[in-house]
Amino acid sequence: MNTSAVLFGLGTMIAWGFWIISGDVASNSIDPETAAFISYATAAVATGLFVLVSDASLAVTNRGLLSAGIAGIAAAVGVVSTFIGVTVGPTAVVSTIGGMYFVTAALISTVAFGEPLSANKVAGIGLAVAAIVVINQ
Repeated sequence: MNTSAVLFGLGTMIAWGFWIISGDVASNSIDPETAAFISYATAAVATGLFVLVSDASLAVTNRGLLSAGIAGIAAAVGVVSTFIGVTVGPTAVVSTIGGMYFVTAALISTVAFGEPLSANKVAGIGLAVAAIVVINQ
């Protein structure tokens, strides 16, 4: 197992946990669309500063630029959906279902990139869906 990948995965999990709880508080204090904008504007500044102080390359390709732009649009839809969702329903429901984004990624990678859909992937997706049902009961 790759220790670095696990550590970054844990960092992602912890950060997204704080993000959704903070987004819930913000969205119930101000307009959720405005809260989403402030959240991602802050993220853009913080990420930009990180790029500037790190050894990241500023070189881009057309494919990379297009894909990063699509990712940004998808992130915007996701953050607005999340912030509105937590104002109309329980954070546990919105975050649990939203956390299933890996199902979408697995299906897209299979259809668009020809990655195999193994029995293990299907079983994992099935167990994750079952987890959503159990957690939200």
